[in-house]
Amino acid sequence: MMTSELLVVTITLSFAVIFFITNWVRNDLVAMLVVLVFMVSGVLTIEQSLAGFSDPVVIIIVAMFIVSEAIVHTGIAQRLGDFIIRRGGNNELFLMILIMLIVSLTGSFMSSTATAAIFIPVVMAVTVKANLNRKRLLMPLSVGALISGMMTLVATTPNLVINNVLRGHNLEPLSFFSFTPFGIATLVAGILFMAVFGRRILARKTDVPSGRRKRSILDLISGYGMEERFFRFRVQKDSPIIDRSVARIPLTTKYNLKLIAFEKLQDGARAIEKPRPETVFDPGDVIVLIGEPEDVRRFSNYGGLTPLSPVVRESRQKQFLRTIGLAEIMLTPDSLLLGKNLKELQFQTRYNCLVVGIRRHGQPLVTAIEQMPLAFGDVLLISADWQDIIRLRKYVDEFLVLTLPEEHQQAMYDYRRAPLMLVILVLMVATMTTGIFLPVAAAALAAMALILTRCVSLETIYRVINWQAVFLIAGLLPLATALDKTGASLAIAETLVATLSGAGPVLMLAVVFLVASTLSLFLSNTATAVLLAPIVVEAAAQLHVSPQAFAMTLAIACSAAFATPVASPVNILVQEPGGYSFMDFVRVGIPLQVLSLAITVLLVSLLYL
Repeated sequence: MMTSELLVVTITLSFAVIFFITNWVRNDLVAMLVVLVFMVSGVLTIEQSLAGFSDPVVIIIVAMFIVSEAIVHTGIAQRLGDFIIRRGGNNELFLMILIMLIVSLTGSFMSSTATAAIFIPVVMAVTVKANLNRKRLLMPLSVGALISGMMTLVATTPNLVINNVLRGHNLEPLSFFSFTPFGIATLVAGILFMAVFGRRILARKTDVPSGRRKRSILDLISGYGMEERFFRFRVQKDSPIIDRSVARIPLTTKYNLKLIAFEKLQDGARAIEKPRPETVFDPGDVIVLIGEPEDVRRFSNYGGLTPLSPVVRESRQKQFLRTIGLAEIMLTPDSLLLGKNLKELQFQTRYNCLVVGIRRHGQPLVTAIEQMPLAFGDVLLISADWQDIIRLRKYVDEFLVLTLPEEHQQAMYDYRRAPLMLVILVLMVATMTTGIFLPVAAAALAAMALILTRCVSLETIYRVINWQAVFLIAGLLPLATALDKTGASLAIAETLVATLSGAGPVLMLAVVFLVASTLSLFLSNTATAVLLAPIVVEAAAQLHVSPQAFAMTLAIACSAAFATPVASPVNILVQEPGGYSFMDFVRVGIPLQVLSLAITVLLVSLLYL
């Protein structure tokens, strides 16, 4: 008979899953609502409801955000990226293997999303240097980043959550490197699959190479559907705007136009300049405008301008791009800009960058971009001084800068502290694996050591911690407690075992993997782990087999989110730069998911059953 508490948990869980799948409400807010429902209804005590905020899992996750930032701040990740560029050469297969190995290694100690964000610009630079198709290398990057979550205990949140459930049931937890055999085996299989089949599925080697062919200004503009809104004009001697500054001309407020460049005569030659508020219009100036044809026509009539060809001569292409700075940036999954429009954000004032165009899911947004709410994965074409573009790199939680000149890379990192960072990282892993300290103590000590030794900037700590993820996990952990306390996890486990009676533990492992990996296509992998971990532990008890076997299967399945672009933020990050369709992920992801299932069930059977 269903008790009132079980009814509350069932209804709450149902609504939570609906909200998670539909994204009607932010995930962290859903988690907080779950906490409040359990607290007010009396399903959990106040202490139990709020226990998630002091749970070791949450402390480890906060500490690992700091460790991840230190890996970036000290330039270790960048050095690995430079190694790929230096050693990769022009051999696509060797580059693919190198990328997958280095990305999976790096992601073993930091989030897969952060790892992908670091290496996407590296891979794009490699494809340009080697004249290769980025579509054949960015997907292997995302596969490597997802597999990195299978490498160590701290590689991804579901591993920690599932391990925490084992501890809560007074069962032997998984060790730091318990996951590594599964990660290595899946990585080897993933590399072989991508080498033999994956690259061919994605594109032929000769298809649309991203390589050395120089992208003209019109190429960049047309990629955002603005070729019909890009204009060049010459200022005539009798123009009413002569001797007036840019600040005094109502280009934006009255004409809805964007002025992105001047071509001025200097010593008999034309020099390209970036417009500034104090820049004065002189006779003979050539100006570059972006806007709707009707608005441009109105301003042209008012200003007495002579239209010119929009094509900038090839001899001035480099000067134009060097002076003006056209770059592409992509919004990250945790950006605070999501859901807000450029006008509301006062983007140009805040970042000193002019947004020229926006591309979403590979398609340009061509109307009213100032009013369009920004979404995760949007790519923005910006015009700014290179120094202003470089400064965007510090907003790592907001943007992923896809294009940046090589000469500007070095100033971004504190390479001197890299050896110290590596020592602290090794000590953290050693103390976790040997049991000298519990994982939570080892991670907290490592984070504090990194702060005290300035391997991570004190000013950035609160910014780099993904507080949305912290609140999501802290709010979902009491859900696992409620599932246990009300007997919901036991009831579901008994039903599962009864339905598959006589199937045996191996088939049950396969079912757990399929259910978890399917749910992870729609829910966050953290939510999947919280929902299923108590159930699979109870199912193991019903079958009288190792709970670690079911826990490990669930953990690996939560990271096997290969099959759709929305299954993981990593997939969304590579979708736009790689030009992938939904079916590209399906064609590559489903075989990888099947391979991962087979490897996991086989290794779990050998190691735990």
